[in-house]
Amino acid sequence: MKKLVYFGKRFLKDNRGVSAIEYGLLATLIAIAIITGASLLGTELNAKFDSIAKTVKSPT
Repeated sequence: MKKLVYFGKRFLKDNRGVSAIEYGLLATLIAIAIITGASLLGTELNAKFDSIAKTVKSPT
């Protein structure tokens, strides 16, 4: 039983995995920002190209 308590305390004090978790969260936030930005940019570009296509097609 003492060994289990010892290993439990040692496990809770171990900070080595914290950096990996922080890097994972940071990478996730960056990916979300890139996806959001790309989708917003894509929507704006699509609207602009539609406008250009309508202008080119319209007989003047």
